[in-house]
Amino acid sequence: MKKKILKPVVIGIVGTGYGSELHGNGYTNMVGVPVKLKTVCGGSNLAKAEKIKEKYGYEKATLNYMEIINDPEINVVDIAVNQDLHIPIALAAMRAGKDVICEKPLTGYVGNGDDNIGNTVPKSVMYDAVLKQMDELKQVIKETGRKFMYAENTVYATPVQKAAEILRAKKSKIMLMTSENTLIGSSSDKAGHWKNIGGGTMMRNGIHGLTGMLWLKQVEAKARGEKISITSVVADMGRQSNAVNKEKHRYVNARPVDVEDMALVSVSFSDGTKCIAMCSDAVLGGSRNTVNIYGSDGTMFCNLNPCDILNTYFMDEEGLDDVYISEMLPQKTGWNEVFVSDEVIRGYTGELKNFVESVAYDQEPDSDFDLAYTVMKVIYAAYRSAEEGKRIDLA
Repeated sequence: MKKKILKPVVIGIVGTGYGSELHGNGYTNMVGVPVKLKTVCGGSNLAKAEKIKEKYGYEKATLNYMEIINDPEINVVDIAVNQDLHIPIALAAMRAGKDVICEKPLTGYVGNGDDNIGNTVPKSVMYDAVLKQMDELKQVIKETGRKFMYAENTVYATPVQKAAEILRAKKSKIMLMTSENTLIGSSSDKAGHWKNIGGGTMMRNGIHGLTGMLWLKQVEAKARGEKISITSVVADMGRQSNAVNKEKHRYVNARPVDVEDMALVSVSFSDGTKCIAMCSDAVLGGSRNTVNIYGSDGTMFCNLNPCDILNTYFMDEEGLDDVYISEMLPQKTGWNEVFVSDEVIRGYTGELKNFVESVAYDQEPDSDFDLAYTVMKVIYAAYRSAEEGKRIDLA
């Protein structure tokens, strides 16, 4: 039986970067629920906002996000800007009676614009500040009753969603999970500075696999009728690219100043099981994103990318300038494992569909505020653990 749409979905998006492109593609390919793209807000570049407006069919471009907040027709504010603005914009939107879609990460400690805070500000101070920010948002969500939809694509990646379906059907006990998020660094100079990101590779990349595993653990708990919480976090982090001499460093884009370029994070659960997240900015061979699940009655390996759907071998790159082959591989010659339907497999399409349906049919999203809160708490506990050299108890 076809569901009845309870409310139209009218979107205002704040941000004109990569996130706005991913979300724009998701909205324009939406099937089943009508979506109206009303307003796009840029930071200080109206020309860029106009470009996004024309590309995806928004009605209006602006430089003032309060025009979105104050527009009575818009009922969903999509936040796709730097994470230091996520919570302030979400607070304003929810107090204005609007639902919120928020890109990952939920927040992050970036200080007051000072350099080198990753080396000078204790991670315990960062941890407390992040929790305080999130607690304020938690209270406003409770008071307003608005939906908070956390845009973490790994939750919606097709292999992860299938693994969740199997867990629900078999009611399996997950004994151990591991994730890998590795690549050769970032193309942005901002990635090396804590003040820009609120951390290093763990915040930019490792967060994906970690979030996917924490979500799957809750899928297991719900399927089995159990309550499973996180008891502790242990982490080891460093700057491994500093070991590479200048000549060889040309192959690795990692340029950490006061952030980590590798991290190993182990999370312990109240049922005695664990998950382990590994990430690095100094691994050659292209982007790799995996989640592995070792259960009491089976094992599942989720390869988000690279996938073995299409392998290519080319002697030259003639005609391939505008053809997307793979992420973080500099050449298209030789053998390549081509990324096919990457936006679907890695969950970008699925997350927007889930969010729009959550608003239209008044249902809860798979990826919500509780997940966002838990992930940020674990990551900053991991930063504390690595700095203080001890286990951080969360129970």
